[in-house]
Amino acid sequence: MIHHIELYVSDLKKSSLFWGWLLEELGYIPFQKWDEGRSWKWKDSYIVFVQVEESFVDHGYHRKRIGLNHLAFHAKSREHVDYLFNQLETMGINILYRDKYPFAGGKGHYALYFEDPDRIKVEVVAVTHS
Repeated sequence: MIHHIELYVSDLKKSSLFWGWLLEELGYIPFQKWDEGRSWKWKDSYIVFVQVEESFVDHGYHRKRIGLNHLAFHAKSREHVDYLFNQLETMGINILYRDKYPFAGGKGHYALYFEDPDRIKVEVVAVTHS
């Protein structure tokens, strides 16, 4: 089990609004808050977002470089995935693979892919049990 994941972000305020909304939609609760960071918790694991130091902002993030490609979360249902799709679209969030939604991950993989404010890819998937 993962204890926690920590991500550095270019704009803590913008990322906190985005991630706070999403994580709370997925069942996480606010956990920690300090000047340079925020976290949300689910059971015994939590996700932390920390303001990157100014000297590193220009380097940016790209998921095709070495390191994190994306974060994937469970949705409550297919209807929940669709609800999130509509909410993200209304918010103007970049939805990836729109032309293949909701099966961009393959047949039977009902998922939504989009980007956070730093262009980190996020996946929300409804797992159905056969």
